[in-house]
Amino acid sequence: MTRLNNSKLLALALLATVFSVPARAEIKIAVVDYGRLVEESLQAKTAMDAIRAEFTPKQREMENLANSLKSKQDKLDKDGPTMSADQRSRADKDLRDGARDLQQKRAELQDDFTARRNEEMSRLQRALIDEVRAYAKAQNFDLVIADGVIYSTAALDITPAILSAMQAKAPKAPAGAGSAAPKPPAAPAK
Repeated sequence: MTRLNNSKLLALALLATVFSVPARAEIKIAVVDYGRLVEESLQAKTAMDAIRAEFTPKQREMENLANSLKSKQDKLDKDGPTMSADQRSRADKDLRDGARDLQQKRAELQDDFTARRNEEMSRLQRALIDEVRAYAKAQNFDLVIADGVIYSTAALDITPAILSAMQAKAPKAPAGAGSAAPKPPAAPAK
């Protein structure tokens, strides 16, 4: 038995849909740009703003720890020649321990950020799918295709209509809220 690729499966599904719709003169098919929905929806921007607000203080804390560690290193470089061997050894150990602690905290922050972003994206994807389904049912579409579309005319693209419907349902953003994507925490230094 040969394996069918996604485009062949999509074509077969489309043909099956076309031939299984009884006595209808017209089959309504639409295309939705799922990536655009994720990028442009107010719900996605709100989720990213919430993540940014949650993680910005933690990122600043990491930056402060890194700056403190750099200051200690600079002090050791400056005062090292005048320190006793025991003092130098303790300062080196303190720096190594601090660097290890910072690296561990950065890794934990990155893990927390990734988990939180994945949680919000999962919630957003469920909302997008529900919105597309609701719109398709309300507009009597027989088939809505998202991924795997190589070409479609603008007449088939329902993405703008879904974005408008989602925007109408979105909570109003507070004045002055930014819309830039959050920066993930800095990768641990190696």
